[in-house]
Amino acid sequence: MCGIFAYLNYLVEKDRKFIVDTLLTGLSRLEYRGYDSAGIAINADEEGSFLLFKEVGKVKALRAKVEAAPLDMGKIFLSHTSMAHTRWATHGQPCEKNSHPHRSDPNNEFLVVHNGIITNYKELRQVLEKKGYMFESETDTECIAKLCKYLYDSQKGNKTMNFTSLVKGVIKELEGAFAIIVNSKHFPNEIVAARRGSPLLVGVKTTKNLKVDFVDVEFSGDANQDKATEQETNLLSPSGEGPKIRRSQSRAFLSEDGMPQPIEYFLASDPSAIVEHTKRVLYLEDNDIAHIYDGELHIHRLRREDGMSSIRSIQTLEMEMAEIMKGSFDHFMQKEIYEQPESVVNTMRGRVNFDEHKITLGGLKAYLSTIRRCRRIVFVACGTSFHSCIATRAIFEELTEIPVGCELASDFLDRRTPIFRDDVCIFVSQSGETADTILALRYCLERGALCLGVTNTVGSSISRETHCGVHINAGPEIGVASTKAYTSQYLALLMMALELSSERISLVERRNAIIDDLYNLPKYIKETLALDADIRKLVKETLLTQKSLLIMGRGFQNATCLEGALKIKELSYMHSEGILAGELKHGPLALIDENMPVILIMTKDSLYPKVQSALQQVTARKGHPIIICNTGDTNISADFRTIRVPQVVDCLQGLINIIPLQILSYHLAVMRGVDVDFPRNLAKSVTVE
Repeated sequence: MCGIFAYLNYLVEKDRKFIVDTLLTGLSRLEYRGYDSAGIAINADEEGSFLLFKEVGKVKALRAKVEAAPLDMGKIFLSHTSMAHTRWATHGQPCEKNSHPHRSDPNNEFLVVHNGIITNYKELRQVLEKKGYMFESETDTECIAKLCKYLYDSQKGNKTMNFTSLVKGVIKELEGAFAIIVNSKHFPNEIVAARRGSPLLVGVKTTKNLKVDFVDVEFSGDANQDKATEQETNLLSPSGEGPKIRRSQSRAFLSEDGMPQPIEYFLASDPSAIVEHTKRVLYLEDNDIAHIYDGELHIHRLRREDGMSSIRSIQTLEMEMAEIMKGSFDHFMQKEIYEQPESVVNTMRGRVNFDEHKITLGGLKAYLSTIRRCRRIVFVACGTSFHSCIATRAIFEELTEIPVGCELASDFLDRRTPIFRDDVCIFVSQSGETADTILALRYCLERGALCLGVTNTVGSSISRETHCGVHINAGPEIGVASTKAYTSQYLALLMMALELSSERISLVERRNAIIDDLYNLPKYIKETLALDADIRKLVKETLLTQKSLLIMGRGFQNATCLEGALKIKELSYMHSEGILAGELKHGPLALIDENMPVILIMTKDSLYPKVQSALQQVTARKGHPIIICNTGDTNISADFRTIRVPQVVDCLQGLINIIPLQILSYHLAVMRGVDVDFPRNLAKSVTVE
């Protein structure tokens, strides 16, 4: 949920102004992950000491504080280590003392930034307090910094102790999910980073080419040494010699002449903070420990695991800077709504042959026969991703005739849902790092189910840990409220259902009709986006002063109601509820009167007569619904306010119908003076349970 960033230069002259700007710009790119408070730590003028700056609020408030400080911005550093953090509060209110980086003591011997939750922090804190360590904040992160100092103080006479072994000793004591970056005055110009359950990547920038495009993973010694290391660094028995580690020079960072080469490193929670500096990145795996010193990156692990690769590949980012900039739009969300004609094309590109009415999803090719033979399909997701699963469940069942269940990841885990080897489980997440979804994935892997991932992020945990899957290719989504990722997830799942049914001759006509409308989908989305001004006027005249809103529909449009209501809640803080129109008589009808605003989705499909019945029930109770209907539908009385959208095949209509609701929620938030891109109390990537 938080965003962490670090910058390290080695034999590259950079002034303090460049370093500070790099940190603050990196944080601003990560601000969608959390924006309660922010902080940075940079090298002071004296060797081995640090300057900390923290501020409540967004990164711009921190920038103002740093600019007002009496710093020598022109000071040149040949080598420098720095870190930054933007916070989404989990432990303790947003305030300066709870902001990161956290320190081990007033002398800043160890500094830590952290994304995640340490679940055993209370126990660690209690032990450390008994040993005389004073805590300054309410956070779980501070115990990491204090633990670093405790282990360091306990092993001062240990000549074999290095920064890596110290951090290894720390993470052995930690439970929960984390990505951490640690800096220390005792190990100048070195940084150690580690991850378990939270994303972290390393960007590499050099003037010369690297000798190889991978980094070797260095493992601790044999099992006995590992056991000894655990005893040596245990919180309750810290004395003894440090761990023995087999070291090798990092091949990737050797220059042709054997001399150290100038190099810069960028560590971040997300590629968007790195892409403007370099496109060469390395994704850390769970339980990796990255140690950067003397211009080299070394990756360590506590122990060798079966099936674990012994290298980490240096990859090239496909992302472009323009994708993470607002351009001519007022907000990222507005830009992302208007990118949907292009994002759906990108999701389909290379996968749909419109001439032959054929779908090809390369990521599923080797597993298609297994999926077709499965006993049931289980979708697991959270939030907007869950709604994309509901939206496509009916077409999955229709085309494959396989039972399909949709599960909220948190509830799925709470119930310990029975999963069997002949099940296929599909995990949907925009970021690929959603904590509950990842835990559900690991639960299903343990039970032998075939696991598929649907994600927007190459290299994410879900894309790496599933057997196979589909990247939705929607492009970076910065706005916290998801828009284009929803339509691309919807489309990717629909294409999956189409490919699974490709051998069923009885469904050829149905499949062809769907694929024909896929071809026209970008055009229909553009036509719907043209309704922006009309929707803005409608919001101003009918919804702006309201406190509640009901959105009704049924069949394929149930998911549209749920997603539309979620967008309105997220963005405008107005209570809204998506209601299945078939349930109207079972309770929700009691809410209807002349003062309750209602949106009714009434586009033409097989359930159109039943939705007409719901309309009559609402109007009989003096309701005045706004109706989302198809262009040219003459059955709608002129007395009703309408939003008219193009008509497409029933299973695609939800892709069109959600766009007016996205636009409506956007304008409602703007008119209420709410920060559209950064709604209160929320963050983009939910990497904690």
